[in-house]
Amino acid sequence: MVLRSEPTARQMRLAIELRRLREAAGFTAREAAALLGVSAPQISQIEAGLSGVSEKRLRRLASHYACADEDFIDALVAMATDRTRGWWEEYRGLLPTSFLDLAELERHATFLCEVAILHVSGLVQTEEYARAVFSSRVPELTPEELELRVRHRMQRQRFTIPYELVIHEAALRIRVSDRSASRAQLAKLLQLSEADDITVRVVPFDLDGFTRASSTMTYVGGPLPKLDTVVRDAPHGSVFIDSEAQLNAYRTRFRMVKDVSLEPDQSRDFIHKLAKEL
Repeated sequence: MVLRSEPTARQMRLAIELRRLREAAGFTAREAAALLGVSAPQISQIEAGLSGVSEKRLRRLASHYACADEDFIDALVAMATDRTRGWWEEYRGLLPTSFLDLAELERHATFLCEVAILHVSGLVQTEEYARAVFSSRVPELTPEELELRVRHRMQRQRFTIPYELVIHEAALRIRVSDRSASRAQLAKLLQLSEADDITVRVVPFDLDGFTRASSTMTYVGGPLPKLDTVVRDAPHGSVFIDSEAQLNAYRTRFRMVKDVSLEPDQSRDFIHKLAKEL
């Protein structure tokens, strides 16, 4: 079997969950290998995301690990057997892997929640706004690299799942380009906020209590809560967070941010007022 040279985030999540199941059951990799009649290195490769696992072997492992959560097992099987080639694969080798992993994660999400502090979220950016954001990158991108990133970002916006955005007034006011681009960006936010599956909430400067939870984040819903993921931006790319303790912390963070935000109707009025000021 040819080993993967670069597992995707989804493949890595499956690998991590299988390792967690084994460790919770108290088995070593060697013992798990004996249960399947394979070598210990094969188990290590599966748990590193370097090798796939069949539905039959996955279900056997879950049975040996005494995992009785059928919905969870079914979700893992779906991850293990999915052979869909997503649109993001056309960018493999052209964009950083984190771009592809994020698109894959969003493709399989059941809902999305975001908190945006300094920039409008990529999922609702206009093309001009996105180009301005990428143009400010250091080191500078070549024209070809810039256009690839903009095109990839626009394709990510073709989602059809529930999406909730809490955005700070700072992100609405900061001009990443010029006055015209800012006006167009606010207009797009207003338009999207009218959609049934999109909710936009604003945190104005003059609301109290925001510093308790003032951090940019993307919360991605999985098929089950234990398969949710939080995405945080870092200097070297996106960081994917999936431990139960951290997921619970970020669920609380998002709730806290929502608690100090305006209601959707008030938020639309607020954005409309900002647009008129431009």
